[in-house]
Parts: sequence; structure tokens; C-alpha cells
Amino acid sequence: MMKNISRLLTAAALLLSLTGCGMGYYMHLAYGQLRLVWGSVPVEEAVQEAPLSSREMERLQLVGKVKKFGEEALGLKSTGSYEKVYLKSRQNPLYTVSASPKDRLARVTWWFPVVGEMPYIGFFDKESAEEKKAKLLKEDLDVIVSRANAYSTLGWFNDPITLNLLDAGEVELAQIILHEMTHTTLYVKGQGEFNEGIAMLVGLTGAARFFEENYGADHGLTIEARQAVEEERGFSLFLDSVLKRLEELYGSSLSYKEKLARREATFSAALDEFQLLKKDLPMLRYARFGSSGLNNAYLMSLALYHRYFSLFEATLSREGSVNSMLATLAQVSREEGNMLDKMRSRL
Repeated sequence: MMKNISRLLTAAALLLSLTGCGMGYYMHLAYGQLRLVWGSVPVEEAVQEAPLSSREMERLQLVGKVKKFGEEALGLKSTGSYEKVYLKSRQNPLYTVSASPKDRLARVTWWFPVVGEMPYIGFFDKESAEEKKAKLLKEDLDVIVSRANAYSTLGWFNDPITLNLLDAGEVELAQIILHEMTHTTLYVKGQGEFNEGIAMLVGLTGAARFFEENYGADHGLTIEARQAVEEERGFSLFLDSVLKRLEELYGSSLSYKEKLARREATFSAALDEFQLLKKDLPMLRYARFGSSGLNNAYLMSLALYHRYFSLFEATLSREGSVNSMLATLAQVSREEGNMLDKMRSRL
């Protein structure tokens, strides 16, 4: 506990000495993180004293098994994360705000110490996130607010299990834990598409391997985990196709007004195509795609995680294992340059 508090105060002091988002924002982050640190209890204590359902108890046990598998079988970094539970809310306490210009597939970014440029900004309450959204909308940007299923402090703190994770299905829970563990293991400053893409790959394929090795190839959870990988492949190709059409439109000589009019037709076509795609793949993980409409911020947020899945899969195939892939990419990351470009050059 004292180690976490010391780190928090050190981080807060550093943040408050910098410009960028402003003192009020960094105080908001410090308070939110401190609330998680102080409000979490060890898993053993939660099991004995907290009013948890049998399902939640099973999920807690699963987290421990997945964490051990990630460390021992996949080579993910061993930390003190996911050994405590935050019991004071059923909702993950973090909301993210993302923004993009209306006539370009680009991301508004924010700079932070340690992690560098980030394609979103986080808040520990929805009201603050909505206030930020309102300010960005006044700048004529596309904006979305999303609730994060989980988040990683990249080893600065021991991240707790939040109750919303215990509401997830077994496969989704395993994917999330391995995804966040990947961030702690390998994170390249300022390269969001690489960081989220590699974590998505390890989370999905790692979960499929976990269930197969622990439950057997024909178990329902193994089949579900494999199906999630198949759905990711299909969704990634679909998303890339939509983004390429928008890139062509936005790169044309049309006026700003014409581009905005024509992008709506592209958005509408994309929603129709997604319905056709669901006839071949259930797309359970993406069931809410476009449910609140499409805009550039929404699509670029999805692209951050999903657009380059085939590149990451090809890299995994080339390296032969997650352990080897992470070791190789960690070495490559020490050199200057875009990680996605460096990955392509190695295939």
C-alpha cells in the first residue's frame, strides 16, 4: 500500500509540474487513482468477507488462473495487479473521450508524461467526460465518450479487479486480463495502434490457448474463444475496407461540405455491409457496432484496436510463439520509428 501511495504522490507531483491538460485534470486523475488504491481489498479478504455471488467467486478464481497462465505460458510480466478487488462500484470507473476532424481520419491527441501522446483522454467520472466532449464539439470535431472495460497503469500501480469484470463471461474476462497484462509487458510510448493491436492479439489468441489447454479443444469455452479470433479477423477486414473508402473520399478535391455529405452515404453503406457480414459470423463482440451512428472519432477509436489484426497475426506466425514475438518486438522498439512499419518490413 505504501509503495503505491508513494508512487501516486510522485506521479502527481510530476504531473502538476507540467503544462498540457492543466492542474485540475491531473488532480482529478490523482484522486481517482487514490480512490482505487485505498478502496481495494485483497482477493482472499473479498472471498471471505464480501457479499459476492458464487458466479463472482468463480470469476475471481479464473482471474488468478489466467494471470498465472499469462506469466508462465505467454511470458507476460509478473506484477501485483489483479490480486485485489475494488468492491465499491459495479461499473469500471474510467471513461475515455476521443475526437477526430470531420473531414480527415486523424486523431486528436493528448500528451502525458511516461506514456507520451495518447489518442484519448481518460476521466474517473462520466460528468467530467461529458464536459470535455461538449468542449470538443464546439471545435467542430467528431467526438465519442466510451466506458473502458479495464485499464492498465503500466506497472506504476497494482491494478485491482473491478466488479464489472466479474460480470463478464469467462472468455471475455480472460481476454481482458491478458490484454491488460500485455500493456504492462510491452508498451511503446506514443504508438497507440501498436500498443492496442499487440494487446488485442495476445488477449484473443492467449485466451483461446488458455481454454484449450485447461478445458480441452472441444469444450464450449474453447470454441467460444476460437470464434472470437475468427470474428476479429472478419471485423478487422471489414473495418479496414470502410476506412480505406473514407481515406479516398477525404483525400479528394471535393469541398468540405461535399465531403461531409458523401461520408454519410459511406457510413450508411458500412452499416448495411455489417448486417450482411453478421450472416457469416455472429459478431457477438461487435453487436453494438454503429448502434449510435458512425463518425470519424468512433471509427478511429475502433481502428486503434482492430485495423491491423492481420499484421499482428502474421508477426505471431513468423515468430512462432507469443513469448518470442514479445521479446523480438521489445528489441525492435528500442530503435526509432513506427512499430507497424518495422513489423511490415520484417515479414
